[in-house]
Amino acid sequence: MAAMKVRVRFAPSPTGFLHIGGARTALFNWLYARHTGGTFILRIEDTDAARNTQQAVEVILQGLRWLGLYWDEGPLTSDATGPYKGERGPYFQSQRREFYQRRVEALLARGLAYEHEGAVKFRMPREPITIHDLVVGEVVRKLTDREELDPDFVIQRSDGQPVFHLTNVVDDLEMGITHVIRGEDHLSNTAKHIALFRAFGVEPPKYAHIPLILNPDGTKMSKRDRGASLTTYMEEGFLPEALVNYLCLLGWSPKDNREKIPLAEVIERFDLSQILRHNARFDFEKLLWLQGEYCRELPDDRFYELSVHALAKAGIDTNRFDLRYVKAALDTCKGKIKVFSELPAYGGFYFRDDITYDPEAAKQHFTPENKPRLQKLRDAFARAEPFDAPTLEATLKATAAELGVKPAVLVHPVRLACTGRTAGPSLYHLMEVLGREKTLQRLDRALATF
Repeated sequence: MAAMKVRVRFAPSPTGFLHIGGARTALFNWLYARHTGGTFILRIEDTDAARNTQQAVEVILQGLRWLGLYWDEGPLTSDATGPYKGERGPYFQSQRREFYQRRVEALLARGLAYEHEGAVKFRMPREPITIHDLVVGEVVRKLTDREELDPDFVIQRSDGQPVFHLTNVVDDLEMGITHVIRGEDHLSNTAKHIALFRAFGVEPPKYAHIPLILNPDGTKMSKRDRGASLTTYMEEGFLPEALVNYLCLLGWSPKDNREKIPLAEVIERFDLSQILRHNARFDFEKLLWLQGEYCRELPDDRFYELSVHALAKAGIDTNRFDLRYVKAALDTCKGKIKVFSELPAYGGFYFRDDITYDPEAAKQHFTPENKPRLQKLRDAFARAEPFDAPTLEATLKATAAELGVKPAVLVHPVRLACTGRTAGPSLYHLMEVLGREKTLQRLDRALATF
């Protein structure tokens, strides 16, 4: 008999943002589907109309698309002309009420559920339930002392609204889900879900509860913690491939201690048996390191595109400049920034005429004794031929020697005059990009201030 084809799902509630833990759950489901040649389903658990909004749904869809975690089936989207034309939409629980109603009626008819104060309660079995979890191992769930008194639970509220336990199980059953891969915080619900599957006369799917993502100090990551929301990474200019690589390592181990792993290789190697048992700690520094590695290897065209977008977001319009100038300026920033949100501060001076000087640095470097030195260097730059990085470097060093000072004495005020900051791209290369006219204008402006 042929093995059953793997069918997995990611089933978030649209409550305002996509938690990094949710993104990791989606990723592990998607990876397992790709590894096994199975199907990845997206199901929006939106039966709680009071808490769910279309805007929150969009946050989830945009986040998954940004990560590249496309789902494999669902009703065709009604957005026939938009950017996602032809994409299968996710399943929405709010559109599946008849499935839940039919199942509630079946349980009532067989005496496996009963009405109680207008709601419907499920008769929970009294004997222990064993969960054969592919990550956690075997878990025997016995009723607690409190549950002994009333182990039954509501599956439909008095207003007719189906409850999470019911909708979750009915959809997994109707959609033929073979493996439920979800956060370990759901383990406490699993006995109820297994009991419901058995009440419907079917075997439950295989469960794999993955470890939670914790803060570096071991506390549970809440939505207010640094790095908890996926939107933060999208807004700060992280690369989706860097974040995906990092999330793969939160709870899964390829066993060879490598940290930078191409996605195709992760898909080939990913299996539930390699998911680690202990909770994963979020290490922002390691993510930043990975981001820097991916950023450095970007093809030039993609680097330019993401850079221009980051600058535009900060109100800097690069369209006003010659394309060759823009590319030359951005080339001096490549490999120097880790996330694109750093670019406006790092290289924005190329595209601004009104340079604002760092006040502390100005106090330190725009001094009366530096003024004649900077004037002498400005005049030497005016004569430099050609106006390129090697010539400018030689000119500065020759001027410093003539003045009897170290080159650093001139480097700092020149950089401050040209960029407004004390750190940034290579000084001689940035002056070459700015060109003679702009460089001299900036030096003149600085000299006029002290």
